[in-house]
Amino acid sequence: MTQVLVTGADGFIGSHLTEMLVTQGYQVKALSQYNSFNNWGWLEDINCLDQIELLTGDIRDPHYCKHIMQDVDIVFHLAALIAIPYSYVAPDSYVDTNIKGTLNICQAAKENGNVRVIHTSTSEVYGTAQYVPIDEKHPLQPQSPYSATKIAADAMAMSFYNAFELHVTVARPFNTYGPRQSARAVIPTIITQIASGMKEIKLGDVTPTRDFSYVEDTCHGFLAIAESEQTIGKTINIGSNFEISIADTLNIIKELMNSDVEFIIDEQRIRPHNSEVFRLWCDNTKIEKLTGFKPQVDIQEGLQRTIDWFTDSQRLGQYKAGIYNV
Repeated sequence: MTQVLVTGADGFIGSHLTEMLVTQGYQVKALSQYNSFNNWGWLEDINCLDQIELLTGDIRDPHYCKHIMQDVDIVFHLAALIAIPYSYVAPDSYVDTNIKGTLNICQAAKENGNVRVIHTSTSEVYGTAQYVPIDEKHPLQPQSPYSATKIAADAMAMSFYNAFELHVTVARPFNTYGPRQSARAVIPTIITQIASGMKEIKLGDVTPTRDFSYVEDTCHGFLAIAESEQTIGKTINIGSNFEISIADTLNIIKELMNSDVEFIIDEQRIRPHNSEVFRLWCDNTKIEKLTGFKPQVDIQEGLQRTIDWFTDSQRLGQYKAGIYNV
């Protein structure tokens, strides 16, 4: 049985990927960030907790990374600091986790016998589109400290392929959404505010466009990449090839939730002008060509599934809809 390690398994995408790997027959080690509360994040919400090996630790520790990489065939490296607003005020922590953490994972993979590495990038590294759809040859633009550290982390991972022939792929998902997503993201922000009974939704700029991918599709993309040798040494987009504005997304959610809510601009949610990514639209030709992967869940179905999950009263109570989550 193939043994895999998922870093960031306690997070949004990581928890869904962990579940999917179990259903696909993989033996899974799931890494949750160590904390004194013994809280395992979203792993506490999964339905296969008794079928995984749950680990608690920190990718910033190279010795720990080497220890947990033993007997692993594939590592899905998702652990990262991802909130853009927090990167404005605490950029050094992003360097430590995103760049040095990736170095530690790659070094541990190398020292444990060339473990296959699926390193997670982000569409934020592209910045505002210079052309659309955005393929993997698009220039990289560090429009926030977060994106700068992810650009560096991607380069670090790929350097291990070039220098040491480590079997690395840089998986670059666009804007993933769905159940368990952080409240700092726009779709949960809209849904939780409407579900909480608010009549005015506080948002930042609603003119930017995004390529939203339902989390199940993103996870299938990760698996398709990992199961193909054709993807080794390559950077590969995972997206829907569908562009929609934040404003139009809001309107779809309003319709699905039968809401007449109005939105107001909350100044603290607006990024500095040169830091805002105004347009993202994924060219997913490469992943389809190499693996046959195609997204299956359209925006209407994905949003309805997400709404259904968030509007459960117990789950809604886990979110702080009334504040700005950075």
